Amino acid sequence: MAQIPKSGLALALLIAMYVLASLWTLLSYSSMTDIGLLLTDPYYQHVAKFSFWQASLSMLLSVGFAIPVAHAFSRRHFWGRSLILKLFATTLVMPVLVGVFGIVAIYGNQGVIAQWWLTSNDAMPFSLYGLNGILLAHVFFNLPFATRLLLVTIESVPLEQRKLALHLGMNSWQCFRLVEWPRLKTHLPHVIGLVFMLCFTSFATVMALGGGPKATTIELAIYQAIKFDFDLQTGAVLALWQMLICALLVLFIGQFSRDLDGKTNYSDKPTLQPQDSLLKKGWDSFWIMATLILVIPPIVAIIASGLNEKLWTVLADSRFWSAVMTSLQVAIMAASMALVAGIILLSSSRMLRLKSQYGRADGVEFVGTVILVTPALVLSTATFLMLRGMTNVFSLAFGIVVVVNALMALPYVIKTLNQPMLRLAKQYHPLWQSLGMHGIRRFWLMEWRAIRAPLLHAFSISFVLSMGDLTVIALFGSQNFNTLPLYLYQLMGSYQLQAAAVVSLVLFVLSIGVFTLTESLLRPVVNKREKSEC
Repeated sequence: MAQIPKSGLALALLIAMYVLASLWTLLSYSSMTDIGLLLTDPYYQHVAKFSFWQASLSMLLSVGFAIPVAHAFSRRHFWGRSLILKLFATTLVMPVLVGVFGIVAIYGNQGVIAQWWLTSNDAMPFSLYGLNGILLAHVFFNLPFATRLLLVTIESVPLEQRKLALHLGMNSWQCFRLVEWPRLKTHLPHVIGLVFMLCFTSFATVMALGGGPKATTIELAIYQAIKFDFDLQTGAVLALWQMLICALLVLFIGQFSRDLDGKTNYSDKPTLQPQDSLLKKGWDSFWIMATLILVIPPIVAIIASGLNEKLWTVLADSRFWSAVMTSLQVAIMAASMALVAGIILLSSSRMLRLKSQYGRADGVEFVGTVILVTPALVLSTATFLMLRGMTNVFSLAFGIVVVVNALMALPYVIKTLNQPMLRLAKQYHPLWQSLGMHGIRRFWLMEWRAIRAPLLHAFSISFVLSMGDLTVIALFGSQNFNTLPLYLYQLMGSYQLQAAAVVSLVLFVLSIGVFTLTESLLRPVVNKREKSEC
């Protein structure tokens, strides 16, 4: 009987101890009196209400519109469809602040629409800053994300059910209500919960587009309490509050998690549908075009705005290259740490599953996804409080940023590698035992060749997330320690918009370039595997 790798259990214990130590630190800086005063404070009551209100509205708009958009894409197969779906993927890997810059370039006070509106000698009918801008940015990022998830669900409906619906003479509405909706209904709570939590814990979006005290979330209030007011007690209590809410949200999402036959790709062939009509084509075209109008202009604005007269000035600035090098170092180290940690944790959890110890396996994987319960800013705050009495925290800023970013990326690594590594172990575990292969030697000789596609995908996701992170660096950044997202935010804050446009374009090209390069490297591997399976 194969032994369970102890390295994975030790790493899980280390992560758990770090989180528990962070929680204990937050508790030690707060008291029941502080919590009571905070809960009765009108300002923080408003912050909590606004956090839930903006997340609820963002979720309703993103998921509510994603249902007809996904349904339209499932019925329409046209030239450029796969390209549009890939374009939707860019909002998943685009650094938040870059997307915000594109939105400002279109809808801001000096944006394209504002300039066009001035030709009619009239003021803009709305302000981008405040709830309007936050909602617009959240829909920009999450509508394509929700569409992709729901499209996979719709296209996973078995062909036999669609044939039976046509045989019974169902129309489009009956087919949606009786065939597609039951499948959507099982996955929709998971998508709703996930989008809500992404909007609830949004930091960079609210930081850039929030309209002052009226549009502040709990996450931003933590940052303001620690960074500007140095009010450690308030920051600790707010962090505990945020952690409790996120834990409840994750538990809620877990109750509705479903495995949809392992389907993760989109079909290139049209699904069987009732007889088409001009009205249906117009309805589907409306939703597809409306989504493209939302997604494409900010991306075009990022590219067009970045090619301005300040391009060479920014590229010649030593501060810019210092931020680039720091961002690359943080992203590479954080992505590498997340990948190695994910492999170690999953190596232990899959052996536990092979021994039918499912509870322990779930526990190991839950520890790896603990950042979902403990947002990055909360963990950063706790780390700052934990170390401030021992040393100069800012002298350790680089290491803290790398570690917290690695923990942020770890859930995505585990999600990407979990099933491939488990399938591989189920198939080849007896062979590994008979050959006496284990550890690094087994991974290099056998596993790397089999799962290099998901490994590269996991690394690229981790790299892009770390490259575009503003949450952690906002707390620990300084003049001597700056990354591209923080440098971009500083330029936007000082109204150096042309220089900010150049930095935004560079960050966009780096992030999307890495993700695109990874996909191009994966394509031959995937095609080769599909041919061998055929």
